[in-house]
Amino acid sequence: MSAVNITNVAVLDNPAPFLSPFQFEISYECLDALQDDLEWKLTYVGSAEDDTYDQLLESVFVGPVNVGKYRFVLQAEPPEPSKIREEDIIGVTVLLLTCSYAGQEFIRVGYYVNNDYDDEKLKEEPPQKVLIDRVQRNILVDKPRVTKFPINFHPENDENGEQAPPPDNTEEENVLGEEPVSSPNQCNEKSPHT
Repeated sequence: MSAVNITNVAVLDNPAPFLSPFQFEISYECLDALQDDLEWKLTYVGSAEDDTYDQLLESVFVGPVNVGKYRFVLQAEPPEPSKIREEDIIGVTVLLLTCSYAGQEFIRVGYYVNNDYDDEKLKEEPPQKVLIDRVQRNILVDKPRVTKFPINFHPENDENGEQAPPPDNTEEENVLGEEPVSSPNQCNEKSPHT
């Protein structure tokens, strides 16, 4: 059983222009006091085929973590368009919100993001070069993909120095009737929903 559970993630300011900051209001509960801080990360997947285009948008440590309920707003700058291949800017991609404790990721929330022009004429006849100031992003908040990984939240109590079970014991929540994927790496695949 996890010592920390995410109870809600609200995506603020959505849809929004591509170049606007991301804002997530994250609510979670801690069932057991922890010695170290939690690390929250937000990653933009720049290409479904090549993770070298992924951009870490924000990484923050939140603590101390005592028993109780918590809420905070994670704000991150948008991805740098020059680090995304031109053909991957328009279309569907993925945004990953992760949380780790003591260097061990224990939850990953993946959102599909649809980037498209804010004007019907531009959608029908897209220019050869992307007009980034006319691109709007829409995070598909009703279909998050939540994957939980078992970790050792109290390594200081483990006399043998053993860690949690390997990541193949992941548990993925079936959200809104979707079929769970067999591997958390499949979050990088493009959505068939456009």
